[in-house]
Amino acid sequence: MIVDCAIYRDGHRRDGPEDFSDALGEARAAGGFVWIGLYEPTEEEFDRVTQEFGLHPLAVEDALKAHQRPKLEVYEDSLFAVLKPVVYEPESDTVSAGEVMLFLGDGFVVVVRHGEGSPLKAVRQRLEHEPELLGKGPTAVLYAIADATVDHYLDVATELQTDLEELEAEVFSPERGGSRHTASRIYNFKRQVLEFRRATGPLAPPLARLSGTGAFGSVPFVNDKARPFFRDVNDHLTRVNESVESLDRLVSDILSAHLAQTGVRQNDDMRKISAWAAMAAVPTMLAGVYGMNFEHMPELGWVWGYPAVIVVMAVLEVFLFRTFKRRGWL
Repeated sequence: MIVDCAIYRDGHRRDGPEDFSDALGEARAAGGFVWIGLYEPTEEEFDRVTQEFGLHPLAVEDALKAHQRPKLEVYEDSLFAVLKPVVYEPESDTVSAGEVMLFLGDGFVVVVRHGEGSPLKAVRQRLEHEPELLGKGPTAVLYAIADATVDHYLDVATELQTDLEELEAEVFSPERGGSRHTASRIYNFKRQVLEFRRATGPLAPPLARLSGTGAFGSVPFVNDKARPFFRDVNDHLTRVNESVESLDRLVSDILSAHLAQTGVRQNDDMRKISAWAAMAAVPTMLAGVYGMNFEHMPELGWVWGYPAVIVVMAVLEVFLFRTFKRRGWL
């Protein structure tokens, strides 16, 4: 589905004609560019876009099937970039990722969106209110979408940090630390961190290439003057990836602590059970001895024999109870 199609010249919007080829020709003639936005297009809908803009078939296949890693690929007539915006759902404490594919070429940018949470509408509105930035051409669109995506990563990382602190409090709480649902909550949180990492981790090399750091040279269809802006986005992404690594390590430590606490509690329970079993064994033994049907046993004919045995049982029980209590077994 085509969400929007417009021509931008000198940073200002001009509604484009319905025919893509006319829009592209008009944009190039005016020294501007055409920006087309699509949402989960079908193969038939995307065929026309492919033919008019000369998009590479491999990139088109990736854009239609989605489920791609963040990446940056250079083809003869266009640049293909994949970003994965994420959405945090506080009701279920889950992280879900969408996908944004961008085709940049001579006088055009085609943006394909899959899933929810993509910041495209807000990005377009922001750029249309900043004509100086939008006047930089398709590079400005790529930068603005990458910047909005990574900035939202920071918000999601903050939300996950809050959830982790709540999980820590639950694990180390004397009242709730032994909940049978704690382990499943920790495992679910680790899955959300992994989903988040799949979006943020692979994006680092493409942004490093766009920012021109290291051995990377210029990227076709991207204005070299935009490198400082992409470096700023890359710095923010580095902070996000560091937060993700920290979250992953902490949740692993919390899981280990929870398992250790569970083991300690089980040992305490076994000691208590053993202590009570030992206390129950003493009177059972005495009662078993005097329950044997022999004629010649000591104290059988003694009037105080029964009370004496009861007193011996009570004394031994008190002695065992105090001993186990002093050693922390009860």
